Amino acid sequence: MEKIDDNLGRIKSVRDYVVEVDFYGTSKPAINNILTLKDNPNVKLIGLKWKSTSTLTCIALEGHNSISRQSYVVDTGKSPTVPVGPSVLSRVLDMFGKEKDGLGEISRAIEQPIFGSSPKIWQVKGGQEMLETGIKSVDFFCPIVKGGKTGLFGGAGVGKTMLLTEILHNIINREKETYISLFCGVGERSREGHELYKELTQTGVLNSTALIFGTMGDNPSVRYLTSYSAATIAEYFRDEMKKDVLFFIDNIFRYAQAGNELALLMGDLPSEDGYQPTLTSEMAQLHERLVPKGSNYITTIEAVYLPADDILDQAVQSVLSYLDSSIVLSRNVYRDGRMPAIDILMSTSSAINEKTLGANHYDAVSSALALLKKGASLERIVSLVGEAELSEEDRTAYERVLKLRYYMTQDFFVSSGQTGKPGAYVPLAKTIEDVKAIIQGKCDTIPAYKLSYISTLDSLKTNA
Repeated sequence: MEKIDDNLGRIKSVRDYVVEVDFYGTSKPAINNILTLKDNPNVKLIGLKWKSTSTLTCIALEGHNSISRQSYVVDTGKSPTVPVGPSVLSRVLDMFGKEKDGLGEISRAIEQPIFGSSPKIWQVKGGQEMLETGIKSVDFFCPIVKGGKTGLFGGAGVGKTMLLTEILHNIINREKETYISLFCGVGERSREGHELYKELTQTGVLNSTALIFGTMGDNPSVRYLTSYSAATIAEYFRDEMKKDVLFFIDNIFRYAQAGNELALLMGDLPSEDGYQPTLTSEMAQLHERLVPKGSNYITTIEAVYLPADDILDQAVQSVLSYLDSSIVLSRNVYRDGRMPAIDILMSTSSAINEKTLGANHYDAVSSALALLKKGASLERIVSLVGEAELSEEDRTAYERVLKLRYYMTQDFFVSSGQTGKPGAYVPLAKTIEDVKAIIQGKCDTIPAYKLSYISTLDSLKTNA
């Protein structure tokens, strides 16, 4: 066997993005170290696991088309790092910290490794406080918990990204001095990232936002690790810059999917549901870093794609245990033309309790949910025999349900360019007041359709 330097390895095999490297010297790379080709430092590998005492299984991050057997690799002795701090605000970058917006290099004066650890249990800040978004159906039925995690569940094309972007727009516009936001795009289209960048620029919130993308055109290792780079940037905002952070992920399902692709490439046997056996621990590694610590918060809002609209998919279910609020978007509601297309009865929040919401909001939510549940059963009767067969009392309840559903529709700021209608921010107090008016019958003389896409009931009087 040819003798090679102690700090060099030689590529044994190449299978797509999976590269096996033999190290025969006494100096062995640590797991998660970056390796580069001796003759081409632009080609980067990351060591993931030791197949034997001398063979390290790696995944190619960049330049995998330039890799060939028998090539020499060098251990850099470092794990991947990403630039953090003010230099990334208003910028678009990838998992390595390279600029993607054409505005010149991003300063790397402050860098941190992307593989961090979660805070100790005694460092995590507790308590429940509601975060107002100005979106009626979200604030009233499934409030977002400050420092908590919220999932936006839905299949393709039902408005997950639109809702997520509206939440970002409304909170940052209202509290620019308090919040910094970080948008992490995992496995989504480049076009959607470009549209988001333009939207944030036009609405004036880009200066308080950093964007990091691993698009669906990137290899699975880049898509997978983009989430870790984003978590590192968010931790720096929270711990060093002492800011409250809004952390947006679109789409967390693609993170699980990328991990599954890597597992298959590396020859790991899938579990019975078809996903990687490490799915649960991978979700934990990411989510347990995104918590409130000290005096500052990371509030996470993540879009969760439902493959074939199946909420029982194992990757989707692995997210649920970390969430404080689950907002489910329905294709049936979307077909009815009601946006945001939230299925209120399927959506939940841990903040729905009297201590967090206060008696006024809690009583209104309880009454509204009871009415909507009754409406669901009445709807089945109406579909069979018609509304005329309902009793007077049931007919009144059925009409109020329709009015409540229509009232929860809302025009968004981020979609105003497409719809031609200006967006509306509705304070929670006003939403509670209007919902109670609908439930108490103060709108019984108003046709249900007239409540569609209004901001508040006061706007009906203004229009009249």
